[in-house]
Amino acid sequence: MRESFEKHIQELNKDVVDMSEMVAVATSRAIKALGEQNTDQAEQIIKDDLLVNNKRWEIEEKCINLIALQQPVATDLREIIAVLNIITELERMGDYAEGIARIALMLGGEPLIRPLIFMPKMMEKAVSMLRRSMQALVSRDAKTANAICAEDDEVDKLYNEAYHDLLMRMIKDPSIISKATPLIWALHNLERIADRVTNICERIIFLVTGEMPQVKVSTY
Repeated sequence: MRESFEKHIQELNKDVVDMSEMVAVATSRAIKALGEQNTDQAEQIIKDDLLVNNKRWEIEEKCINLIALQQPVATDLREIIAVLNIITELERMGDYAEGIARIALMLGGEPLIRPLIFMPKMMEKAVSMLRRSMQALVSRDAKTANAICAEDDEVDKLYNEAYHDLLMRMIKDPSIISKATPLIWALHNLERIADRVTNICERIIFLVTGEMPQVKVSTY
């Protein structure tokens, strides 16, 4: 019975990693579509979000079946609850990536008010955090998960720099407000993706240690 449960948990972990990679790819593609004003790619990202949603429900169904058939004890139940929490975070992150793609469609083929500089950096950091959080999940590495939480400050700093830059541009030239505002929305989505990676890491720490960490509040 124990070996069977462990096998199911390993399968769930693989499913979660697969789902996280779908989100990571969607996020990368969304920023690229926005920067290149590629509406075809943006439309495809929006369509593909359904695959992320379906993956979430597939994993959730497996968790429900595992609870019903294996009757897990308290520590085992924590494993399943961790998975349920993590896939909820991933699904929302997928929604943020889809939102960026919709912003790309909203702006259409019109020239951006400036080339994207901060957003690709934010995206690369957030995606790196996400992928490494999955490695921490699989290896049950609370130390790495805690370190990733601290990296959210870097994303917040980039967000504030980009936000301030766009705000100053709008103050100097109010005619660009309609083009700059959607870029602020996109920045916010990226910042929230990194925040949700932090939530995932907190859940990993709880899974490993049984204690919910007191993550340092960002100063940015």
